Amino acid sequence: MMRRIVKEYDRIVLKQENLQGHLDLQGIFGRTAPFHLEIGSGKGTFLVHEAQAHPEINYLGIEWARRYYRLAQDRLGRWGVDNVRIIRADAVTFLREHIPAGAVDCLHIYFPDPWPKKRHLRRRLIQQANMGLLIGCLTPGGQLRLATDHEDYFAQMKAVTSACRDRLEEIEFVRPAGAREGEQTGTNFERKYIRDKRTTHTLALRKK
Repeated sequence: MMRRIVKEYDRIVLKQENLQGHLDLQGIFGRTAPFHLEIGSGKGTFLVHEAQAHPEINYLGIEWARRYYRLAQDRLGRWGVDNVRIIRADAVTFLREHIPAGAVDCLHIYFPDPWPKKRHLRRRLIQQANMGLLIGCLTPGGQLRLATDHEDYFAQMKAVTSACRDRLEEIEFVRPAGAREGEQTGTNFERKYIRDKRTTHTLALRKK
């Protein structure tokens, strides 16, 4: 069986080396619209379905793993969605250097690397050291939506966000457009974990 050729679609890709300072979101998307950001886009399943279901929203996906990034931009390009962009970058550095404060209406973080070994816990994205950055990029009323299959990491997510209740309030988690029956997020990772009989834990919060 022949392997499908992964193509590059320059119109949806942002290049780290071309960025200086905060993103010009109106220039990137050619319009002013609500802005959603996904950290850890994987193969782009969430972005494809959400961008198609909500053409009134601008989406940007961040993916560090080169293989997944290439598959995601290929998928998004083939589907021809115009309201989504993707970049290969380290999420924390990218948020700090390129996302204006109060610019993100919803931050989606689904199945981030749990870094399960004790000596690696400091690498987790959802930790106290990063909460100021994550909350700071949200608009007033902006949402943070989280999902993980890792029970220990979910406990940490709950603890870390609970410590920020002066700035965040817990709300109902809204299932994305691509989530099928029995799914919470509809991502490739979740579908793999469902086959492995692993439970998806979700958490949603709103900035006060």
